[in-house]
Amino acid sequence: MATKGQKVKVHYTGTLEDGSQFDSSVERDEPIEFLVGMGQTIPGFDSAVLEMEVGEKRSICIPAAEAYGEYNDEYIEEVPTEYIPNSSDLPIGQFIQMSSSQGIMRVKVLKIEDDIVYLDHNHELAGKDLNFELELIEAVDAPEEVSAFQAAQSTDCSSSSCGSCCGSCG
Repeated sequence: MATKGQKVKVHYTGTLEDGSQFDSSVERDEPIEFLVGMGQTIPGFDSAVLEMEVGEKRSICIPAAEAYGEYNDEYIEEVPTEYIPNSSDLPIGQFIQMSSSQGIMRVKVLKIEDDIVYLDHNHELAGKDLNFELELIEAVDAPEEVSAFQAAQSTDCSSSSCGSCCGSCG
């Protein structure tokens, strides 16, 4: 069984309740690698892997609260168009990348109305229950220096600002 702090490799395919696929390491033929139990993936994914044996396959459903959190209306930002170059060309309903003091952010352009751009900072999977097909490929003790370094670098993926579905936050 995988134990906290081990370096694991996991193949996964993630789908929504309607069956649409949002991500798959299987299709990329590249399993995700992370230190299990260290908060490097969404909480429900991390805890499911902790209960698996190498070679085991498992289907799980992760409620929104254990994935990217519930959708939060407070994460909608109103920005005057004068602060966004070429704001009239923004793709309504699409995601764009913006620079901020926290780095590059991916936000959804909700609408432009009365010279205000409405930007949604919620993770695109916020408020959604996620289904995964998992396969634990490998679980090995991480070298001490790697474990200590990566543990120090761990980011809490329970926040909706985590940039990646099941990989390390970044």
